[in-house]
Amino acid sequence: MDTVERYRQFADREAAGVSPTYQALATAVAEQPDLMRRMETLTWGHRQPNLLFAASTFLDAPLTDPDSYVSWLRDNWDRVAPIMAARYTQTNEAARCATLLPLLAQLPQPLALLEVGASAGLCLFPDKYFYDYNGTTVGDPASPVHLDCAVTGPAPIPTQLPDVVWRGGIDLNPIDVADPDELAWLTALIWPEHDERRARLRAAAQVVAADPPTLVAGDLVTELPRLAARAPADATLVVFHSAVLAYLPSEARDAFVDLVTDLPGHWISNETAPEGAAIPGLSPQPFGLRLDGELVALTGPHGQALRWLE
Repeated sequence: MDTVERYRQFADREAAGVSPTYQALATAVAEQPDLMRRMETLTWGHRQPNLLFAASTFLDAPLTDPDSYVSWLRDNWDRVAPIMAARYTQTNEAARCATLLPLLAQLPQPLALLEVGASAGLCLFPDKYFYDYNGTTVGDPASPVHLDCAVTGPAPIPTQLPDVVWRGGIDLNPIDVADPDELAWLTALIWPEHDERRARLRAAAQVVAADPPTLVAGDLVTELPRLAARAPADATLVVFHSAVLAYLPSEARDAFVDLVTDLPGHWISNETAPEGAAIPGLSPQPFGLRLDGELVALTGPHGQALRWLE
């Protein structure tokens, strides 16, 4: 796939029905040969539409009119490109905890959580949030983070939250939510129409700032065994990740899978679903939730839906 096709597919498959703003911008940018040539001066991993639009949002670009945006991007490319080259797509969606919780709650307690691609670590606090599954609630209503998840199928909705005694994460560039500039970057990654997600990010950031997890900077294959060794021996180690493996080259993915399957405890993966999998009424393509490699459910990319498989 070349860069032009990448932006067209983003518009048609990811932004369509989810963000009219980004669908229009991605379509407009893909039609500009000069901007596509500039984009190709960046490495493949840093040409992502999400990264471009987050960097633009970070710089207060005009996003509502595609023509104005294209002109702005031409004039401000020298400001945008360094941000794209230095930053990563680190969408940290706390609501994904709603799709992880049914698995976490049924594992042997207490838990030591280790997230790969942790960003700011917002998903390391599933025991601190309040959940509503089709009217069945779990957790403390006083939590600043309330997560609604539409459930279909025989999902094992828990009656209580997991007991988490240790939290650790790995990321190429861990984000400190206590740093206003870093929190502003996380906010810029949220798509324009998603006001509820912005409010949830601010609330979850308060939870994390009050009890910061152990976040390690580095390559996930290198750092995983080191960080796993720091988890309490009397807790069940749970290595988990959401929307991470797609950003890795195939060799790194294979090395990670070999490594994580040899660790004690359990492995929860929330990544791209098999071709053709769908949650009725949900766009875009759902994720596939796996426990120790076995597909158990389909999930909304932002934790908004859970379809448990029979």
